[in-house]
Amino acid sequence: MSYQARPIEIMVVEDNPGDVRLIREALADSKILNKMDVAVDGEQALASLQSAERLPDLILLDLNLPRMDGQEVLRQIKADDRTKRIPVVVLTSSRSEEDIARSYGHHANCYVSKPLGLQQFAEAVQSVERFWFSIVTLPAEADAIEE
Repeated sequence: MSYQARPIEIMVVEDNPGDVRLIREALADSKILNKMDVAVDGEQALASLQSAERLPDLILLDLNLPRMDGQEVLRQIKADDRTKRIPVVVLTSSRSEEDIARSYGHHANCYVSKPLGLQQFAEAVQSVERFWFSIVTLPAEADAIEE
């Protein structure tokens, strides 16, 4: 299935309203039709995934979250047969080697440190979206595939 046949579903797990706004604006400026849902903490993200009729095509995950940190959210997403195939991009301000190693250890699909400038931040989000939906080939329905 072509992602342009329907809007791509992007879950953003981010507690900073300013970063959510920047991500929303960057995605709105994209040439790829998308729909963005936001979870403001790890527990809300997991509850949303568990109750979702249709899973997101991509998750943008901050590590510094209230109630449940991003590493635990990532670990649980990748441990669940229903959600483990969803690409998870860690999008965080941390540049810590430990956070990077732990994220990949929990099977993050990529790790992006948030740029400091507004324009660079928008470009990073748009690059992530273009990469996952213009370059990479993903299964049509990640939640419908049996092993």
